[in-house]
Amino acid sequence: MLFQLYSDLAATQLLGWVLVFCGLILMNEIGRRTKIGGMIVFVIIPSILTVYFILAHLHLFDFGGNPNPTVAYMDGWFHYFKLYAADIGCVGFMMIKYKWGIGKEKWFAWFPWAIVAANIMIANVSDMESALAAYSITGDLTGAWWASNEGVFIYGGWWNVVNALAGMINIFCMTGCVHLYSSKDKNHADMLWPDMTVWFIVAYDVWNFEYTYLNLPTHSWYCGVALLLAPTFANAFWNKGAWIQNRANTLAIWCMWAQVVPTFQLTTKFQAALPSVYGGATENGITTAMLYEKAIELYNAQQGKTAAANEAIASMGITADPRMQGFVAILSIAINVICIAEIIKRSCKLGKNPYANEVFADTKDFKLAMERAE
Repeated sequence: MLFQLYSDLAATQLLGWVLVFCGLILMNEIGRRTKIGGMIVFVIIPSILTVYFILAHLHLFDFGGNPNPTVAYMDGWFHYFKLYAADIGCVGFMMIKYKWGIGKEKWFAWFPWAIVAANIMIANVSDMESALAAYSITGDLTGAWWASNEGVFIYGGWWNVVNALAGMINIFCMTGCVHLYSSKDKNHADMLWPDMTVWFIVAYDVWNFEYTYLNLPTHSWYCGVALLLAPTFANAFWNKGAWIQNRANTLAIWCMWAQVVPTFQLTTKFQAALPSVYGGATENGITTAMLYEKAIELYNAQQGKTAAANEAIASMGITADPRMQGFVAILSIAINVICIAEIIKRSCKLGKNPYANEVFADTKDFKLAMERAE
């Protein structure tokens, strides 16, 4: 229902998903367990990649006269911003758990909340951009195609507005913001946020999946499913209380991979499965790469937010099917409303500010996380 996982590539797409999921977990373990591992994954590698990105823009890594894949497929500001924002979060979390520099200061305990809130707000703005693009084409929010600067055909509509509202609520579902701990193992491997329990994790995961499903549809098989499940899986089975650290780590790792090897999810046999919104695409042999080429052509012709996008999609034999987009949007806001209602109920009962105090102390998740705290 969510993805068109029935083409000749279905087996390799499933294999690709498993490889990404396992790879993210493995790299997160390397980056979180020791100071050396963290420095290599989140400081040294990003520094090397920064030089690579600059040289790629100077055409030093073009191949056979063709643009470097990073420049050709992932040159939008959003991709770079997401990579460095996630990596800054990873380094900040390391400073807190290892008590480096300002990481020892009480005021810096607000850093995780601030950077997560900022990232959610960026996504909300992106959602609203999509809704406004659709509205500019049709004069309503019933749905319209437009082509983004990232070479993606997006079907904007009321679902974007609903999910942006869910994202706004989600920001206020982060509680116990200044009560952060280092794990008590010998390496202080994790920054723990005990009050960030399954209540917030589920609300965030559903909202963020819908964000990727709506705004990065041709990437969401990986960045909307595998990337979200990797930190949630780790938190559920062996790393309780460290979900936000794992989320930042895996996001930065994925962004680095996708930025350097964008063809993995776009043109190889492992290319991401298309969402159901591209109705008939798989039956008609339309691939992610074909959609990208047409979308970037429209964007470069300054026709990305015009009726030409709808015409281009129609010419490819694709019929918009936004049913799952709408369903997940309703699910997203419903879960976030339930989460914030529970937080209000608990804070009123305790008579405490839910952001400066912990309100889920009686839950299993919280207790298991505190057992790991220094």
